[in-house]
Amino acid sequence: MNPGSRLLDLGGIYPLGSTQARCSYCNICQAATFEGKTSFGMSAFNLSNAIMGSGILGLSYAMSNTGIVLFPILLTAIACLSSYSVHLLLQSAGVVGIRAYEQLGLRAFGQVGKIIAAVIITLHNIGAMSSYLFIVKFELPLVIQAFLGQTSSSEEWYMNGNYLIVIVSVLIILPLALMKHLGYLGYTSGFSLTCMVFFLSSVIYKRFNIPCPLEAFGNFSANATIPEDTCTAKLFTVNREMIITYHIFMFNIFLFHLFHDIRINPYLRTSRRMQGIANVSILGMFVMYLLTAIFGYLTFYVNTESELLHTYSKVDPLDTLILCVRVAVLVAVTLTVPVVLFPIRRALLQLLFPEKPFHWARHVAIAVCLLFCVNLLVILVPNIRDIFGIIGATTAPCLIFILPGLFYIRIVPIEQEPMSSRPKIQAACFTALGFVFMVMSLTFIGIDWMSGEKRSAGGH
Repeated sequence: MNPGSRLLDLGGIYPLGSTQARCSYCNICQAATFEGKTSFGMSAFNLSNAIMGSGILGLSYAMSNTGIVLFPILLTAIACLSSYSVHLLLQSAGVVGIRAYEQLGLRAFGQVGKIIAAVIITLHNIGAMSSYLFIVKFELPLVIQAFLGQTSSSEEWYMNGNYLIVIVSVLIILPLALMKHLGYLGYTSGFSLTCMVFFLSSVIYKRFNIPCPLEAFGNFSANATIPEDTCTAKLFTVNREMIITYHIFMFNIFLFHLFHDIRINPYLRTSRRMQGIANVSILGMFVMYLLTAIFGYLTFYVNTESELLHTYSKVDPLDTLILCVRVAVLVAVTLTVPVVLFPIRRALLQLLFPEKPFHWARHVAIAVCLLFCVNLLVILVPNIRDIFGIIGATTAPCLIFILPGLFYIRIVPIEQEPMSSRPKIQAACFTALGFVFMVMSLTFIGIDWMSGEKRSAGGH
């Protein structure tokens, strides 16, 4: 197959044999050599695993701050908007035959657009990796403590979370991150999702085995008056904590940085199939999110904490089932880190070595440097709240709303769709919505900081 016809199959608009066509074809071949082939199932696993972040631990808390009716409405809206964002990206990619997010930025706005896209992807995913390792840092010592039958922490080195994240990074994350093809991680992604299904099943089971109210929270005596709303589900709640719900949704639904990495298999190259993978992944995660939030919230009601596992620990810190759940969550978030690292490495390669072929030295060096920086960040920063808040308020709206809309407006030819056409107007409104979300998020974060209130964002 010649370069020109290959580009035409991908929806390219360059003339046959042109310089642009040859360059684009080389980029496609290089990407295929680097990333390998991925089946529909492995693609769905990797996408679902990318969506499934540690923020699932904070969904019940998010529901407690929105209400049991408003939460599904917000979750549905974010899922639909995410699916539309996928549509915009795939339509833009189909016009020019480019799959990489950074290359769409280059095609839309030149070198500046490419740099902005690469930097935003890097910052967002570093924030995601940090949130995963924060979970390992704080949860793994508790797991070890429970296995040893202790109810209080000790000063032993194996109870130090800083040491433990380094060990986990070197022994588990780094070997997986050094794989040449993302498709191989579909197996670990499938196992990671299985762990999260076990987590969901345990949350549902505990809903019917933990009484309300809990003495651990209220210390209610037989003669004490229990507040009426202690075990009552709120239908609608509007407060400043709702911004945390938005951050959790933005981090969890985000999956577009993996599109380039899974579209190498010829079966997956069409926009229709890729849209199907995205919709299946979003729908699956939507069901898991909703069930986790509902059953977690209906277990603890007003006493729901920002990290659901901590709430269970107040019932019984040595509970065997919750211990198994902690292990499952740790396994899940640990296996997700390599999946998130791949797009960062690709973005850096696109930015720093755009014309260089694959080389193991660069492949390994970037992975080692990224893990070193993220480990250093997690060790030195005492609270994930600041990282989560700022990155979630800036990079997520850019990647989900602003850039896809701008790419579509700039890349789709005016001759095909003028600015007055409905698709272009919808894309412009979608972009404006992203700016509104960003300003709103930063405003709420600034108010919280100025008021001196410390709130937890509940993870990734």
